[in-house]
Amino acid sequence: MTTDEERKTIDRILHKDEKSLILVHKKYHKVIFQFINRKLQNYHESEELAQDVFLDFIESLRDFRYQCSIKTFLFSIAKNKVIDVIRKKKIKKILFSSLPSYFVEGLKTILIDDEIERKELQSKIKRVLESLPNDYQLILRLKYIDGEKVAKIAEKLSLGFKATESLLFRARKAFRKLYENIPI
Repeated sequence: MTTDEERKTIDRILHKDEKSLILVHKKYHKVIFQFINRKLQNYHESEELAQDVFLDFIESLRDFRYQCSIKTFLFSIAKNKVIDVIRKKKIKKILFSSLPSYFVEGLKTILIDDEIERKELQSKIKRVLESLPNDYQLILRLKYIDGEKVAKIAEKLSLGFKATESLLFRARKAFRKLYENIPI
């Protein structure tokens, strides 16, 4: 069950109180990491997964129904993440061990080609973005890289909502035009 203090902490976090979130992270990070690392036996993978647990915690906090403690909630997220990782590893192991070696090599080539294409695409997007005017770069970064909503962007840029939408429309249009004309 959630204590009154935990309810207050959750309410503060929901109201964007960073100190409360930092306190929760400091209080539970070590035990969450240790739990994950006992299962995965990989320090770096466990550390990354522990950070993911806290990101999921923040994202799912609005749906928190106060039926358990914060610690229990965090551990249930961690347990599910560990199960997902183990399941993916088993699937890969089973898949790759049962396939003929020539087929596995072919898959590796395809995956490498996909990775090269992805990197080329990232490079092209970066070049296009950097060639745009600064205000277009900023609004596109806020919207598509930082994932901000238009209202939040308007607030950050001290613009009206309609002016922000208009700027975003022009920035997208300019991006598309440049993107279509720049070779990979």
